[in-house]
Amino acid sequence: MNYWLFKSEPDEISIDDLQQKDIEAWTGIRNYQARNFIRDKIKIGDQLFFYHSSCKVPAIVGSATVVSDSYIDPSAFDLNSAYVDPKSDPNKPRWYAVDIKFTQKFVKPLTLAKIKTDPKLSTMYLVEKGSRLSVQPVTTDEWQYISQLCQ
Repeated sequence: MNYWLFKSEPDEISIDDLQQKDIEAWTGIRNYQARNFIRDKIKIGDQLFFYHSSCKVPAIVGSATVVSDSYIDPSAFDLNSAYVDPKSDPNKPRWYAVDIKFTQKFVKPLTLAKIKTDPKLSTMYLVEKGSRLSVQPVTTDEWQYISQLCQ
């Protein structure tokens, strides 16, 4: 099993939205490195932290489970989608998605400010300079430590 962090702006989809929907297609990823994680590395059963970004208090706010293999992202071909990609070809797709299932909303969200000041998280991908990926790996040690902090 692998561990991940998925970022979302809460006005796009929040942890509360995910809880209400239960399962959500994680579409609209338009970064090649994040796409490669989705297409090549993320598997059914992998766990992820759900992170609210671009908001007043960015934080890890909950967790979810990957419940599908990767598949061609339909939003790339949807002319009504903000994520349409006219250069993407259904026969040679550029973009992929996975489905995620709500696991839990954390009682104590872990803010980005706290992550940045915690020595045990100083090498976390999230805090690396220039790291802006919306899908990123989390180590087993980071997963276990953060899970304990958020209970």
